[in-house]
Amino acid sequence: MNGEDKKTYKINELARLSGVSVRTLRFYDEIGLLKPAYCGENGYRYYEKEQLLLLQQILFYRELDFELSEIGRLMTATDFDKAEALRNHRRYLEKEAKRFRVLIRTLDRTLSHLEKETPMKDKEMYEGFFDPKQQKKYEAELVERYGAAAQANIIESRRRTQGWKKEDYQDVAKEYDRLHRALTETLKAGAKAGDPQVQTLIREHYEVVNRFWTPDRTAYIGLGQLYCEHEHFRRMYDGYHPDLAPFLAEAMRVYAESHLPPKK
Repeated sequence: MNGEDKKTYKINELARLSGVSVRTLRFYDEIGLLKPAYCGENGYRYYEKEQLLLLQQILFYRELDFELSEIGRLMTATDFDKAEALRNHRRYLEKEAKRFRVLIRTLDRTLSHLEKETPMKDKEMYEGFFDPKQQKKYEAELVERYGAAAQANIIESRRRTQGWKKEDYQDVAKEYDRLHRALTETLKAGAKAGDPQVQTLIREHYEVVNRFWTPDRTAYIGLGQLYCEHEHFRRMYDGYHPDLAPFLAEAMRVYAESHLPPKK
């Protein structure tokens, strides 16, 4: 064991070393995700090599957009293997590195096309952006979970967006982001799901969803549940606030029961 292995860090020292804020490290301690090795009589938290390795794992999982609760579940499992987890992280990063190389190639080709008038096929402008296999997998999960109703909604969404351009999708993404940020602020301020300002935002959320398909009461409540249960959505919402997904789902339920027709 070398000197680095024996070294201990106070919380502010670990924050400087890792780039993770003191506030976040305290939060990780509060939720049991990363406990210090021990606390001194002065109340200071002290971290050792084991905690540094666990924090590295947490940061890797966060880079992969895992929600904190899922990270905690994985890391506290009896069969959790740090080395195997690192190998999995490496495989994922290698895959992403390959995709980024494709994106860089697409960028270079486009620059050459714009600046030097180098010929470029229209299809080549979008290489690396969209993974049809992943989209099909996601849609298959929805159909498996919700059956024919999900299949009908997917078909309807495809029909409504058939003539969309890239800018249309960007506009929707910006609108969702605005709503998610606004809902996060109301959540932090202590608002309840049924409060008027929250329900106004949910009405706007429903209108955005309506651009793709028109959910009835049952479907809109189910969509909120999906936000909580599906790892893709939970990772996204946890990026705003760890409680945003359940808060949004409850607000959607309140709105649906008050304003939407029941399932026909």
